[in-house]
Amino acid sequence: MAVWRKLWCRNLLSVSLLVYILLHTMDVHARPANISAAKEKSPASKDDNEILPADHLNGVKMELDGHLNKDFHQEVFLGKEIEEFEEDSEPRRNRKKLIEIFTKVDFNKDKSVSAKEMQRWIMEKTEEHFKEAMVENKNSFRAVDPDGDGHVTWDEYRVKFLASKGFNEKEMAEKIKNNEDLKLDEETQEVLESLKDRWFQADNPPGDQLLNEQEFLSFLHPEHSRGMLKYMVKEIVRDLDQDGDKKLTLSEFISLPVGTVENQQAQDIDDDWVRERKKEFEDVIDSNQDGIVTMEELEEYMDPMNEHNALNEAKQMIAVADENQNHNLELDEILKYSEYFTGSKLMDYARNVHEEF
Repeated sequence: MAVWRKLWCRNLLSVSLLVYILLHTMDVHARPANISAAKEKSPASKDDNEILPADHLNGVKMELDGHLNKDFHQEVFLGKEIEEFEEDSEPRRNRKKLIEIFTKVDFNKDKSVSAKEMQRWIMEKTEEHFKEAMVENKNSFRAVDPDGDGHVTWDEYRVKFLASKGFNEKEMAEKIKNNEDLKLDEETQEVLESLKDRWFQADNPPGDQLLNEQEFLSFLHPEHSRGMLKYMVKEIVRDLDQDGDKKLTLSEFISLPVGTVENQQAQDIDDDWVRERKKEFEDVIDSNQDGIVTMEELEEYMDPMNEHNALNEAKQMIAVADENQNHNLELDEILKYSEYFTGSKLMDYARNVHEEF
């Protein structure tokens, strides 16, 4: 975690550069520093995608860098179908697909969705993300376990990681075997140190410095392991905690990067950041309403399989679109608020709702 913070800080060459990044690459609902929240990410190589822990975890409410997951609602509503709702997709096709999803969520077929039905659906979609990660992990594990012995050492992983970064695999393997200086640049060395810490955290006791397939899944996807979820929470708290008490106050949770804004649009981004973080802190994360978020509270908040959280999320999602205030969600409401649920705005929804349903 500290590595990513250092790398980010190095890039803040000037306030003007920061403002440029804010205005051109960030969604207005994301903290300016949140590189992982940008809609368009620089493409990674196949090897990078296979063996590196993801920057973003689908179906988890908070990013690894402590930012709120701005796509969370869409991820837990659409599941693996989220990619089908692209911004440039044909609106009529998206509308039809959304109607199909509504009929599936409406378990008792009364043409409305209750909080319990939405909770059930959220849990199903979260399970989809889990299963998808497990399938991907099998391929990832094979990539770092070429001898197929079912275990991977840190050195074996380190060789594969360095090879994915353009280093000669045979040369690196030989140097590591002989305990020679790898002569890495500072950035690569810092990334390796962070990965090593995470690697040994994923090594379930009794620690043998080897990861099997299940442990490797925890390494890549900490949401799959209670121990790694605790580690992720600890890292987030460490980054946000300003007084070292291992707890978060509201002011710590909503704090902005150091610097000043130079125009109204940048100020609006900061205001949105503070407003959204304050609401999430007070209404959701701080479960006992004492103004302090403990590691335990944050862990419960981030646990994607927490059924209580899923019910609260269901109620929140319904409330956004519940125009008739009946605490249920009707088809016309979900179509009108399609951008919230799918990220895709559907045109002329009212004209077509009855003829297509």
